[in-house]
Amino acid sequence: MSTPHFPAATILGYPRIGPNRELKKALDAHWAGNLDTAGLQSASRELQENTISRLTELGLSATDSSIPADFSLYDQVLDATVALGALPSRFADLAGPDGSIDTAGYFTLARGDAERQPLEMTKWFDTNYHYLVPEIGPRTTFAPLAHALTTLISEHRGAGRTLRPVLVGPVTYLLLAKAEDGAPAGFDPLERLDDVVAAYRGILAALADAGADWVQLDEPGLVTDRGAAHADIAERAYRSLLAADDAGTSYYGGRRPALLVTTGYGTAGDRDTPGEILGVLAELGVEAVHADLQRGAQPQAETLLRIGAFGTRFVAGIVDGRNIWRNDLSASLTTLQTLANTTTVPAVATTTSLFHVPHRLDVESSLPAGVADWLAFADEKTSEVLTLARGLAEGAEAIRTQLEAATAARTARAQGTGVHLDAVKARTSALAPTDFERGDADERAQAQRERLSLPLLPTTTIGSFPQTTEVRTARAAVRKGTLSESEYQQFLRAEIARVIELQEDIGLDVLVHGEAERNDMVQYFAENMDGFSATEHGWVQSYGSRCTRPSILWGDVTRPKAITVEWTSYAQSLTAHPVKGMLTGPVTILAWSFVRDDQPLAETANQVALALREEIADLEAAGTAIIQVDEPALRELLPLRASDQDAYLAWAVSAFRLATSGVRQATQIHTHLCYSEFGEVISAIDGLDADVTSLEAARSRLEVVADLAGFGYRRGIGPGVYDIHSPRVPTEEEIAGLIGTALQGLDASRLWINPDCGLKTRGYTETEESLRHLVAAARAARTGLTAGEPVGVTGA
Repeated sequence: MSTPHFPAATILGYPRIGPNRELKKALDAHWAGNLDTAGLQSASRELQENTISRLTELGLSATDSSIPADFSLYDQVLDATVALGALPSRFADLAGPDGSIDTAGYFTLARGDAERQPLEMTKWFDTNYHYLVPEIGPRTTFAPLAHALTTLISEHRGAGRTLRPVLVGPVTYLLLAKAEDGAPAGFDPLERLDDVVAAYRGILAALADAGADWVQLDEPGLVTDRGAAHADIAERAYRSLLAADDAGTSYYGGRRPALLVTTGYGTAGDRDTPGEILGVLAELGVEAVHADLQRGAQPQAETLLRIGAFGTRFVAGIVDGRNIWRNDLSASLTTLQTLANTTTVPAVATTTSLFHVPHRLDVESSLPAGVADWLAFADEKTSEVLTLARGLAEGAEAIRTQLEAATAARTARAQGTGVHLDAVKARTSALAPTDFERGDADERAQAQRERLSLPLLPTTTIGSFPQTTEVRTARAAVRKGTLSESEYQQFLRAEIARVIELQEDIGLDVLVHGEAERNDMVQYFAENMDGFSATEHGWVQSYGSRCTRPSILWGDVTRPKAITVEWTSYAQSLTAHPVKGMLTGPVTILAWSFVRDDQPLAETANQVALALREEIADLEAAGTAIIQVDEPALRELLPLRASDQDAYLAWAVSAFRLATSGVRQATQIHTHLCYSEFGEVISAIDGLDADVTSLEAARSRLEVVADLAGFGYRRGIGPGVYDIHSPRVPTEEEIAGLIGTALQGLDASRLWINPDCGLKTRGYTETEESLRHLVAAARAARTGLTAGEPVGVTGA
């Protein structure tokens, strides 16, 4: 077949939540029963139409496959699971007669129901986006069932548009999967490669029939160590995917779309021969291959020549899809021109999908003077791609104005007030080894037992309580000036008092103040430190309908005044139970912000850590006995290649210890981590030297317990027994079963009972019922341990 034209400029994906969070609002209304399925589909279609219109306005064409059809109602990996009909056996009843899954079944996989936990959720590579983990076993069935995507492409084709469908590639899909419960020991989902590829062949055939000229298969799994080690698997998969049938034609007697295989988030293949796998794919017949030139290495010259020799288009990921700093257009154009001298003229693209960044910059009105000129959101990045493509085609003079503006903005940023502060640099330069040390852990534990007098299996929550409509309304009112600051303070005190009273009634042992004053666990601290700025509309999808507004860390960091002491002290004055001080750790503040790229992350982390160290000292001086410093993103920032991980963990662990090592032995330091593969960083978790660590664990049914037991972990530990990312209420028996699992591998004297994460996104009815079940199960286990009886419910 002849290869269709590939556009000179494209993006790999676009934010799908909507500039005004239209998707979130539609999803929340649907789940609340206020919007039926037809209404949800209508809202999502309108959002997609608006996206296409916007990208067309910016300069991409809707007729040449330059606009990706990458929309998802929840998650792109879940979409692949549904398109393959790859249901775990525990969800088999959701399949229709042809194996397809309707909208209600789709959301059951994502959110669970009364009887079943949803699919496990974990981080998408080294980002803050969460994907739903496929569960694959020897008997999992696969079939081409991408009806929703083929219908979408067909409808657009009928309207004169040729979009580029986007799917998670078959190799990455299986690399991201886990073995289904009940699978034989040692089973690897990659063993099902041939069956998955057969289903992908059918999906591609259907997309060709629907009118797709190009299909984008995202294969970021190839940039990981495991993906590089399985280069032969990738070769086998694509050899089969591209093979002609017995009649000598492609795909069940029909044509197939041309393929763009993308490899964002790092370097594809072996580090010694970067991008070599792209040459292999080109030789097999893949029509376009993509490389991330920001976080990954440029393919070697011989690989680029090989790609060109087979007529494959090289797609240069030159505009960063993950951070918001303006592109150095001059440097990027030079790189592209060098590539053009080595291989065929490259297409210009983003490094990844743009769903990691906000929609548009021009709606932000409150950023400090000059800062906006340093930034580029999704729309601006799309324009940068188009600008570079024009410069490559017509020469630098054609984009002289844009080149000069980008250079001027970078110069202004380097010289900006507050970007570099001598006093801050001097302080981090003067740090000594003793600033990172706390003393013997066993001596601390004894001092804390004497001070706190907590029962066996103490119960607590992770920090936040539900943010009700009333809380959000009050925050918005004070921002608009319709509620005075004194009235708002009075409202917050009443809310804190209510939360303290509720926790005492439920029977929790260690309380929290509920964080009603906080809009976000990172943004709240960013707004109270110098060197950060917050956006008004910079929403980014975290998972499903959950969105965050990452702050912008653009300068050296300082803390002008205490941030949390007043609220923590007030909460403590209302109860005899210990109330935890709640802070967000330095690594998480970096991970969940858009961080400056003009100095090493380790330097920025230490600046944040010193600001937190001051806050911890103030909390301790106010009498706070337990201080929790959350680091849910510790694993998230772990580099994808093992050779880079030790250096990262060294500075990440050191930053946490710098923040927390100034307290006395009797002050108990907690931390919290979530949605990560903890087994890979157990030694680093131990290295944090926290007195108590709580971990997300309920969805994986406490898989982490085996890792902790195998490591010989000897500090306080609270593996989560209540999954707060689903609306379902776990039964007391279910929680008791998880506690029993924990006690099989962990020392009861060090075990804490807690939910997976903060309760901010949940409602009060489900939260109260779930916490009462948690406390009852913990008390029953406590009684059983005291009486020497078995603890837990078999099979729960």
